[in-house]
Amino acid sequence: MRIAFIGGGNMATALIGGLLQRGFAASDMTVVEIQDEARARLEQRFGVRTAVAIPADLGVAEVVLLAVKPQQMCEVARALQPCIGKQLVITIAAGIRCDDLSRWLGGYGRLVRAMPNTPALVQSAITGLFAATGAHAEDRACAERILAAVGETMWLEQESQLDAVTAVSGSGPAYVFYFMESLQQAAESLGFSTGQARKLAQATFAGAVKLASDSDEPPATLRARVTSKAGTTERALQALEGDGVREAVVRAVSMAEQRSRELGDEFGKQ
Repeated sequence: MRIAFIGGGNMATALIGGLLQRGFAASDMTVVEIQDEARARLEQRFGVRTAVAIPADLGVAEVVLLAVKPQQMCEVARALQPCIGKQLVITIAAGIRCDDLSRWLGGYGRLVRAMPNTPALVQSAITGLFAATGAHAEDRACAERILAAVGETMWLEQESQLDAVTAVSGSGPAYVFYFMESLQQAAESLGFSTGQARKLAQATFAGAVKLASDSDEPPATLRARVTSKAGTTERALQALEGDGVREAVVRAVSMAEQRSRELGDEFGKQ
């Protein structure tokens, strides 16, 4: 499968690394990247072909994967329009809707939107996928195969659900890091060194996630098992509930979803 990446940033790097580990050939990948250092890094690390501008032979690619910033997508798509004719186009740019991308590509319809998150860098992503009406069943299978190289995938029936995916899992690692940061701060306030506090916080999160992943029981049940009557955990959870932490998390995710919809509206005006 010949794949042309437009943009060679972190997410493209993660995908290339994951695909190579899955047996894809470096010789079948081309990366268009304007930054000299990024091109040199990709060539040295992966052995892929790179270009500073869209190459004349881009049409031989079976898949074009758009990995540029949302603010650049309109300009990039319009530059790509003469080269697109039979390829599957996958976009991983947040907020860029299929109708707008199709318009910038001159009405092209074989499109799949993907919303991975940053754990893709360690092949532990969760990616929401949505196929435009012009995409075939083979296109869906192809997109899933590519994005599965960096983690799990989830197909969505409505494109609007990608705003919710962005809010929950796209932004989600930041929420986890925020709570991890707070737990580390609490440990330091109790007398642990920075190194000790960080180790305690990270190991606690990693262990809890593994326990949840290996169990069929919901988080509420797992939480209840840690919470002894009149014990330390109950006292801590009472403090969190009293401060409205649960409601604050729900509200934060709702605000992120709202902002994702706003960005889609803004980008669509181009």
